Amino acid sequence: MSDPALPDGVERREIGGETRLATRGPAVYGEPTADGWRAWDPERSKLGGMFELGVDTGFAGGETVLYLGAASGTTVSHVADFAGPTYAVEFAPRPARDLVDAAEPRDRLFPLLKDARKPRSYAHVVESGVDAIVQDVATRGQAEVAVRNRQFLADDGRLVLAIKARSEDVTAAPADVFERALDRLRETYEILETQRLDRYHEDHLGVVATPR
Repeated sequence: MSDPALPDGVERREIGGETRLATRGPAVYGEPTADGWRAWDPERSKLGGMFELGVDTGFAGGETVLYLGAASGTTVSHVADFAGPTYAVEFAPRPARDLVDAAEPRDRLFPLLKDARKPRSYAHVVESGVDAIVQDVATRGQAEVAVRNRQFLADDGRLVLAIKARSEDVTAAPADVFERALDRLRETYEILETQRLDRYHEDHLGVVATPR
């Protein structure tokens, strides 16, 4: 069942007796499947949560994507199912091994064992002018990571970012953490939309932005 608000390749499908957000591809994290489609669990994916909440990410399908903080491949595998070439940056070796497994049957998914805080280390691999950066990096300085990686983003591209308040400051109010991060982002990006993701991810803020 198609939804005009979703990019091509992301649909709402009947899976396990429920209408679920889904992409077409091999399963990665034990998610239920039906007829070649696999459920996209918004409680395990910030981007999936943003789609479920109706955030306008700017995705149409087929984009070239730089994904920062790919972890074991839960979300980035869904992205590669509907996008074009998808570069997946993950620093921790253990989840990166799972990411490689998720990429094996996906010829558009390119795992990179790199640190998203150091874009120079993968600048020779990632093409410039990507259509979208998706970021889910659970570290202090999340806005700074987005600013440093702006060099890869097309001037009309989109940053789709999930800010985790507790990764920045466990003692501060999440709203204050988010505002500080947005202030840093505004130095490089124009903020198009923000949305609290608490329905699926407590103390997270979804952000969509475009380069200034």
